[in-house]
Amino acid sequence: MHKTDLPGNPPEAETDFDTFRRVDIRVGTILEAAPLEGARKPAIRLLIDFGEGVGTKKSSAQITDHYSPDQLVGRQVAAVVNFPPRQIGKFMSEVLTLGFPDTDGAIVLFSPDTPVPNGARLA
Repeated sequence: MHKTDLPGNPPEAETDFDTFRRVDIRVGTILEAAPLEGARKPAIRLLIDFGEGVGTKKSSAQITDHYSPDQLVGRQVAAVVNFPPRQIGKFMSEVLTLGFPDTDGAIVLFSPDTPVPNGARLA
């Protein structure tokens, strides 16, 4: 997490809608969740189904303050699906699962409050 992620900071520099639309944010359902072994900071590895077109992708998320792996299976989450994969220790994270910091800086997942189809894009 960066200092600019915390409440009370001014917004980032202005951008345009076309630039925003290039960030592909989709909803998927978590199929598997387990502790990420060997991570410097506690994290959970996720296998997320984004439906036809995107498919199933892996992600590493530092969300252990609010979630245990057994709470996550079946939950829908939002993720950026068009960033390049990122090596996290021995694990290759293919998507960036999205969340917001709470008042202590612990990440709370961003997800729809009613079910939507896997692969639905943020509109």
